[in-house]
Amino acid sequence: MRTTLRPRRTAVTLTALTALAALALAGCGSGADKDEGEPAPDRELSLKGEKIEVAAVWTGPEQENFTKVLKEFEKRTGATVTFVPAQDPIVNFLGTKIAGGSPPDVAMLPQVGAIQQAAAQKWLKPVGPEAKAQLAADYSRGWQELGAVDGTQYGVYFKAANKSLVWYNTAVFENAGASEPKTWKDFLGTAETISASGVTPVSVGGADGWTLTDWFENVYLSQAGPAKYDQLAKHTIKWTDPSVTAALKTLAELFGKPSLIAGGPGGALQTEYPASVTQTFTGGDQPKGAMVFEGDFAAVNIAETKAEIGKDAKVFPFPKVGDGGTSPVVTAGDAAVALKDTKGAQALLAFLASPDAARIWAAEGGFLSPNRNLDPAAYPNDVQREIAKALIGAGDDFRFDMSDQMPQSFGGTPGKGEWKALQDFLKNPKDIAGTQARLEEDAAKAYRAAAKG
Repeated sequence: MRTTLRPRRTAVTLTALTALAALALAGCGSGADKDEGEPAPDRELSLKGEKIEVAAVWTGPEQENFTKVLKEFEKRTGATVTFVPAQDPIVNFLGTKIAGGSPPDVAMLPQVGAIQQAAAQKWLKPVGPEAKAQLAADYSRGWQELGAVDGTQYGVYFKAANKSLVWYNTAVFENAGASEPKTWKDFLGTAETISASGVTPVSVGGADGWTLTDWFENVYLSQAGPAKYDQLAKHTIKWTDPSVTAALKTLAELFGKPSLIAGGPGGALQTEYPASVTQTFTGGDQPKGAMVFEGDFAAVNIAETKAEIGKDAKVFPFPKVGDGGTSPVVTAGDAAVALKDTKGAQALLAFLASPDAARIWAAEGGFLSPNRNLDPAAYPNDVQREIAKALIGAGDDFRFDMSDQMPQSFGGTPGKGEWKALQDFLKNPKDIAGTQARLEEDAAKAYRAAAKG
């Protein structure tokens, strides 16, 4: 389903834009060619004295790297930007802030469903003309539409993810004589080969239910195809559909063999996502797990070990499932939205839509930008450059994380809905029918509630 589309350059006429455009297009860097439109004004927007609060669920290295982006915005504008740590699910956090009369100016929403829910509650302010111009210049239509609700642009996707990757410990592969698998059958065969060499093959961060939704989505997209994927995401087919049965049976081929999972299912359910990555690249050629499935952002956690990406840690695409299966391209991302229609909030959205903002975090690693005019040289190594090129090369031919498109109560809440059902499935992968029944019951309830507003 991956196709290569050449980015379409979009001319941006600057005479109609305000001083904000100087920040968005001149100070921040536009994707438009220099000879298109008129020269940008040689000045930047002054926001001296203005205070801006930005809420996000990021912690650790992600928070630190995003703060570097905000510091650059402060430097360019004179504004004071404060990072507000938010709890997950962030929509609940924002609801509490809004009820208390103190919403942040900008929030980073990690789910399409969260954008839709916040827009339905009339919490969000539409993206201004400067940020919209930046989006038109630098983003494919697909990424723009993900941030829109009923034709109104609310979100600017700043951080993206390629969630169709498997990272592996090269020393283990070399010792076992294993090679990168291309199909699910080969993947299971590789796992058995590695297990026979004395190393548990697969590390799973099952304590975080979202990792299990990613496992399901990649198998489902490859096996059932994009049309079914879209139908299940919208709940126009039920979770009791035979296509879901087939995907769970495929996952059970891995989850049902405790010897192939680090710590077995019980251990996996006690392993949080960061540890699932670091334990794959700790211990030399005798780690707790040889492979770990997750997105490009795993590079952040790998960087906390002594492993060198491209040498000790390499990556291959999620394997094709079934004879007619395709290589899945599942993406995710975090979108900036404005909860206050202020000059500072709109200026920050315009900045986050620019290549200059993306370049700052890209240099730190563990980051992928949907901005098609970010120079791949901004990424710190060839592995991440290739991952970025693959995402941009897919154009609009990708599928966004399914759970992130669903009502958050079902697809994005710890201990509930899909997260909990798939954790129970990891514990007991023989109970396919029961898992489907629980998924359908919870999904139906969530979609009914969402429809009522």
